[in-house]
Amino acid sequence: MDGMVELLSGRERRRRWSVTEKLRIVAETQEPGARISGVAARHGVCESLVFRWRRQVREGALVAPEMAAFVPVRMFEPMEPVTASMPPLPSQGLAPTRSSSGLIEIELGNGRQVRVGSDVNLAALRRVLTALRG
Repeated sequence: MDGMVELLSGRERRRRWSVTEKLRIVAETQEPGARISGVAARHGVCESLVFRWRRQVREGALVAPEMAAFVPVRMFEPMEPVTASMPPLPSQGLAPTRSSSGLIEIELGNGRQVRVGSDVNLAALRRVLTALRG
């Protein structure tokens, strides 16, 4: 044995591609003069995978994630205090409490409004906003 070692290298296996990366690669294959084999080699991905992603884009199975949108926020003084005599919320067992720091009003794009105190449980608020958005 003469001490030589030959390293065989190939494409990386089981790489996780984000939706954004997949769409960027597919878009690159659609440019004039682009060859799928060249795009695949440049990104270190098998050609068959690029063909699969192109098919998924055509079928609508591979789409860009919905972008988060910023909305204007306005702060209001509390119109009337929330009292502890209101029944607790069933899912979390939370009872509204009097908030001394003000009221947060969230106006959704569909005209719905949510008013909460500054001490609101964020997990519960997230579930409410998700339900109202749909």
